[in-house]
Amino acid sequence: MSATVLTASALLLDMDGTLVNSDAVVERCWRRWALRHGLDPEAALKVVHGRQGYATMAVLLPDRPVEENYADNRVMLAEETADVDGVVPIGGAAAFMAAIAGLPHALVTSADSALATARMGAAALPMPAVRVTAEQVGASKPDPEGFLKGAAELGFGAADCIVFEDSEAGIAAGRAAGMRVVGVGPRAAALAPDAHVEDLTRIRVEAAGDGTIRLHIDGA
Repeated sequence: MSATVLTASALLLDMDGTLVNSDAVVERCWRRWALRHGLDPEAALKVVHGRQGYATMAVLLPDRPVEENYADNRVMLAEETADVDGVVPIGGAAAFMAAIAGLPHALVTSADSALATARMGAAALPMPAVRVTAEQVGASKPDPEGFLKGAAELGFGAADCIVFEDSEAGIAAGRAAGMRVVGVGPRAAALAPDAHVEDLTRIRVEAAGDGTIRLHIDGA
């Protein structure tokens, strides 16, 4: 197992699959949705991670008017927000969030504000002061808009930021933003991020004297 060190000025954190394991509720809600629309639930679950719901629906029902996807997405968000059964932190997430508490970081999630608040709360993780949620972007991941907005709010350029992501759409968004990517969990393993960890227990955070953040990554 190898180790590496990455240096950045700011960290941009996805939520689902990266800080919070919400797979159980995501699968419950999207299986129901797929069955209601006569789709194969297993096929649907292959494309749901990382995107906003309307963007997933556009992939699965390409001929449906976008207005219907937006309306259906509002229903889906309400279902997901009300269901936090089985939502737990990713391994090491609590210690990782404590380690970066005084350092520049932002949450960049495809969830809306209510869903992000519900899931971070269910996982007993602190909500970052800076966050970019679904309401604040015009395009879902894999578009880089969310990560670029997060960097801008923190006051750093793309090259100075490291993204933490678990999904294909999220990793593609980080790359499109011109940022380095740490992939977290099994979905990220095959997507060639700059570094990969099974969970956040594999990362040690060091605040350097020059104001930068050093990530000591075990198993990159």
